[in-house]
Amino acid sequence: MCGQTKRRDARGMIAWLTLGFLVLTAPGCARPDWIESTLVTVDVTGVWRGASASSATGTYASGRPLVLTLQQSGSKVRGQIEVMSSSEGNLNGPIEGTISGDIFTFHDSRGRVTGQLQVSGDEMTGPGSMSSFSGTITLHRQP
Repeated sequence: MCGQTKRRDARGMIAWLTLGFLVLTAPGCARPDWIESTLVTVDVTGVWRGASASSATGTYASGRPLVLTLQQSGSKVRGQIEVMSSSEGNLNGPIEGTISGDIFTFHDSRGRVTGQLQVSGDEMTGPGSMSSFSGTITLHRQP
């Protein structure tokens, strides 16, 4: 009987070790592939001019002019935003963001300006918000 008890104890120990191993390694499998999250296919360094426009009627329905001056290092981007004709206070200031594939996501430190723009050559476009104004941002890289 003593041999059977040892075998049963060994099987129980192996089962618990296997279960523990699975519990510890399973969360790593749920994350997106590290290549996908670090892939940088565009460079947004430079000066970008354009506008943010809304389909809603009002002062900025046709477009709120803005300028982004950006410096990219790997997938990280830092820079400045200058919003022309802002009636909602000063939205100008530093921004930071990231590049993932061809998507540039950015925000300012106050959380008043955000954007998620798809970059295609010397143009980027996508949804963005500035204070209480939301719309589509379209920017062109300046030579």
